[in-house]
Amino acid sequence: MSELPEITRPAGTFEWVKEHRNLYLRSGGAQGHIMDITGAGGFSFGTHCMIRYKGRKSGRTMINALCYGDIGGEVVICASKGGADDSPQWYQNILASETVDFQIATQAYRASWREPEGAEREKIWAYMVDCYPFYAGYQTQTARVIPLVMMRPLAPISVFSEADLTDA
Repeated sequence: MSELPEITRPAGTFEWVKEHRNLYLRSGGAQGHIMDITGAGGFSFGTHCMIRYKGRKSGRTMINALCYGDIGGEVVICASKGGADDSPQWYQNILASETVDFQIATQAYRASWREPEGAEREKIWAYMVDCYPFYAGYQTQTARVIPLVMMRPLAPISVFSEADLTDA
C-alpha cells in the first residue's frame, strides 16, 4: 500500500481543510478518501467523503470533505463544526435543498437526505463516536445537539472537480 496523504497542520488551524478538499478534487478521488489527519486531531487512517451543494443565499456551488460512516446503505455525516455553538454553513445549505451530491473515493452520487431522530439517532451517534471519538469531545463543547445527516444514493453522477467550485 502506498503512503497515505498526511495533514500536518496542527489542530485548531483550518487551512488543511481546503488542502484536503483540493487534493481529493485534483486526484478525481484517488487521493483524499483515506487520509492521515493525526496532525489535525484525527486518525492515521481516516475515511472521508465530499459533499457538493448550492449556497441557499448565494447560489454558489461549494464542496466540503468530511468524515463519514456507512449504515445500512446510507452515508452519515456529522454537522459538528468542531463543537462550535452554531452549525456549519454546509448543514444550513443542505436544509434548504431536497438533495445533496456526495462522493466517496472515485464514485459520486446524487442523494436524498434525512436526519435520524430518537432512538435511531442515538444509535447512529454512538456508532459515529465509536468511529471518530473526537465527536464526543465536540459535543461536550456545545449546548446544541450536533446534527447527523443521512444520505441515500439516488443516482450515480460524475465525480467532482475544481471546476465545480464557485466558492474558491
